[in-house]
Formats: sequence, C-alpha cells, structure tokens
Amino acid sequence: MLRFNKTYFALTVLLFITEVLIALYVHDSFVRPYMGDVLVVILIYCFIKSFLNARVLPTAVFVLLFAFAIETLQYINIVEKLKLKSSDVARTAIGTSFEWMDILCYLVGVLIVLIIEKARQKNS
Repeated sequence: MLRFNKTYFALTVLLFITEVLIALYVHDSFVRPYMGDVLVVILIYCFIKSFLNARVLPTAVFVLLFAFAIETLQYINIVEKLKLKSSDVARTAIGTSFEWMDILCYLVGVLIVLIIEKARQKNS
C-alpha cells in the first residue's frame, strides 16, 4: 500500500507552489477565494497519492470529507476558541470564516480529480 509516486509528488509540489503564489500575490475576488479552494483539494489528493497506492474513489471521498471537516472547524470558530487568532499559520491552515461557496469549490475540485483519473484509466 505504501509506495512513492514521482508523478503525484511532482503535481503536489507544483500545486503547493501555485497555492503559495496565489496566497502571496493574488488579491482578487475570484482566483484567490475560489480557485485556491478548488486547487487545495486536488493538492491534498495528489499528496496522499504520492505515498499511498490507494484507490481513486475512496481517496477522493476522504479528501472531500477532510475539506468539509476543516470548513466545519471554521464554522465553529476553532481558531478563536483555541486562542490562535494571532497565529498566521493557524489562521492560514485552518481558516477563519465558513463559506458555503468553499463547500462547492471542494466538490468541484474532487470532481476534477475524478474526471482526470477516469480519463487516465481509459488511456492506460
């Protein structure tokens, strides 16, 4: 079950760099709030697949549930409750505000993963 996959790892690094660049330099009302959320679930999926030889659907579902869990923590203001408001790392990693659109973005990201993986399997 454990194995290193160079392709998924390269995608993880590329997506991580993209997310960092978006966070640092993009201050708009579309790319940063929406595309960043779409990309983050793809990033997490690729990270998991970098090290685990796991099936596509269970991995995608796990990533989606994980993203929903983080969004739920935002809903209950976990950063504030844990007294981490002054921590840039906590505020960035967990987030500070619940948004229904984030849920939709996570769904879109996982759908993109499933579509690409299905196309890859057809071509193999």
